[in-house]
Amino acid sequence: MTDTSPPKLADLPQQSEFKIPTLQSTTAMDNANGSPAMQNARDSAYNAMNTVQNHPATQNVKDTFNNGPVADNVRNQSAKTSSEFRNLADSRTPPSKSAASGQPLTHYHSFFYNLLSWENPRATAISFLSTVLFIFAARYLPALRWTFKVLYITLGCTAAAELGGKMVLSQGLASSFRPKKYYTIPRESLEASLEDVEQLINFFVIEFQRVLFAEKPVHTVAAFVASLISYWLIKFTPIWGLSLITVCLLYLGPLVYTTNKELIDHHVENATNVVNAQATQVRDLAGHHTSRATSVVKEYAGDYTSKAQEYIGSARAKAPTSPTAANSGAKSGPGTQPAYTSSDFPHAPKQEPMPGVTSHQEQYEKSRFGGQAEAASY
Repeated sequence: MTDTSPPKLADLPQQSEFKIPTLQSTTAMDNANGSPAMQNARDSAYNAMNTVQNHPATQNVKDTFNNGPVADNVRNQSAKTSSEFRNLADSRTPPSKSAASGQPLTHYHSFFYNLLSWENPRATAISFLSTVLFIFAARYLPALRWTFKVLYITLGCTAAAELGGKMVLSQGLASSFRPKKYYTIPRESLEASLEDVEQLINFFVIEFQRVLFAEKPVHTVAAFVASLISYWLIKFTPIWGLSLITVCLLYLGPLVYTTNKELIDHHVENATNVVNAQATQVRDLAGHHTSRATSVVKEYAGDYTSKAQEYIGSARAKAPTSPTAANSGAKSGPGTQPAYTSSDFPHAPKQEPMPGVTSHQEQYEKSRFGGQAEAASY
């Protein structure tokens, strides 16, 4: 017969062939941790670490990194950078100069002049690199998408914590962190920010008008060239590329000029002298031709005037003169009124014109004068 009794489990081994800790082995390990040998090992490791840390070589390395030339250079550069940023912030004062209209300029005129003139090179370099990185980030990084992602994750976690806390703990977790008073922007800070924005907008408005009305012709010409080049570049250059070119020109142009100021001023002076010489030559040549044309016109005008006077004199000489006019002209002198008699004038008609008579002679013969030259009675 077969044994139908249930099988019996053998005794559990104290150790496993696969080095899996059992209950007894774990207890043995716990006892071993408190053993003097384990404690001695810990003390030895701690003493070794202290020995390494307090060793002269380790202290020399620490002194080299903390007090060496590298650390001193880093600290000096950090202090200089902080000082230049403070100088840049302090430069935001209205300049002493004013516009051509007498209008005072904004404090951003001094700020941007100090920034772009590289008077504080570290602050200007950091702002230039930050602007370039911002342009590349706006081009290649989906910042708006990441903003919405962070927003929905934050709001989702807040809603889940609030609802889960109310279901489990009968109290919302998010509402428990709610402050007693919500944060608000102080009125003074808001007014200062709005005033700063107003000054920034007025800076661009004033500078545009100064360029438009040619307060400085050099700036107007430079703006014209930049606008013309931008008009052609915008056809095949994206906005971010055009922005990058503009930023590089604004920052690197003054740097190149300040670095090579003497050479650039020398060439500009030579070019100015050449332009002035050409302008003077053109002005003199135009004056010469103008005077020559004026003399020719005067000569022709004199010739025509003399010929006209000759024609008028010959016409007067050929015209017949009446004896009455000659006598009256002889009697009257210059500045005196000539004397006339009633016989110098024709008789005025004293009756209505007769019908059927068309000529003046017939009218006179049939009048009561009858062709007689009688003196008119007054």
